[in-house]
Amino acid sequence: MPAPSTLRTVLTPTSVFRLVLGWGAFLTVLLAAPALSGPLPTPALWAVLAAIVSVIVVCAFGVVTQAEHLAHRLGEPYGTLVLTLSIVMIEVILISAVMLGPGEHGTIARDSVMAVSMIILNLVIGAALLAGGLRHRGLRPNRAGVSAYLALLLLLLTVAFALPHLVGTHGSYTPWQAVPVVVVTVVVYGFFLHRQTGARRADFQEVGPAGSVSAPDTGEAGRAGPLDVLARHRSEIVARTVLLVATVVPIVLLSHDMTALLDDGLGRAGAPVATTGVLIAMIVFLPETITTIRAALGGEIQRVSNLCHGALVSTVGLTIPSVLTIGLLTGQTVVLAESPVDLLLLGATLLLTLVTFSGRRVTAPQGAAHLLLFALYGVSVFA
Repeated sequence: MPAPSTLRTVLTPTSVFRLVLGWGAFLTVLLAAPALSGPLPTPALWAVLAAIVSVIVVCAFGVVTQAEHLAHRLGEPYGTLVLTLSIVMIEVILISAVMLGPGEHGTIARDSVMAVSMIILNLVIGAALLAGGLRHRGLRPNRAGVSAYLALLLLLLTVAFALPHLVGTHGSYTPWQAVPVVVVTVVVYGFFLHRQTGARRADFQEVGPAGSVSAPDTGEAGRAGPLDVLARHRSEIVARTVLLVATVVPIVLLSHDMTALLDDGLGRAGAPVATTGVLIAMIVFLPETITTIRAALGGEIQRVSNLCHGALVSTVGLTIPSVLTIGLLTGQTVVLAESPVDLLLLGATLLLTLVTFSGRRVTAPQGAAHLLLFALYGVSVFA
């Protein structure tokens, strides 16, 4: 059991409020299920949706808060990895909850991951580079780390969105194709994590003005090693991890009701089918967006890459195997193949990302280019 002093440090009034809010909202929705299951007036529908989304966002900030404390304690790249995996876990759980819920949601994974890709690679990175570039002149990414991210993203996004067009049936992998895709994706992603946190750890740390690795805030693990930190601060790390999970669970439970109501509301509004995926992605990644922009303003451009590129690698590397496995177990058809327009925009995004981060420095105009590309994606979805 964690020491009382540790519990007082971890269980702050804010964290307790988030726990009570999340679980209280879930119990309220559970008790109101009979009323919510019937047709609601449109104003009431949107009011309930707004309340649920607000609770999810507040709880998501609680997850990020605990993950940032763990990040500071564990150092880079372990700390950022905890943060990104926490956010991605919410995204994967939300998508899986939608697929396991009522109705047909064969394209929810495709729409959500595509939305996440464009939001992270263009909106979040664009805003971060614009903000950081206007404040700092010498933002130097660690090109070895960015190159590793982009190599894996190129492979995973091709397997997710392009390959089903060529080898699948009606945009979906057959069961015999899905099994090796799941295995290969999990193995490649696991190998990448092993190298990122092991022999190639320096590739994901900040570089100094002369190009040398210089992680200004590597946390205690940067000096003593992660195993020593785990032994020394086991109570705090365990307490924060438990609190993180306890804050995530109400997000998962509320997601069922949010998705059903969201489908109803967007259907009444005549919104495109992909809107659900876009909104889920924007809700989940709002806390990480703020964290990324804050890192850019502090001049930590490699942390921007770790947060954004690392989050997308984890999103694709975890979501695709999860939804394909759910499809195999439930018999659902999982449509992954993207439209030619989205494939073009995704290809342009990867090319722009390569150009942006392959130079010696990143600048504000490059951030503006990413934001413009995201605007074009918005036109393709909503126009």
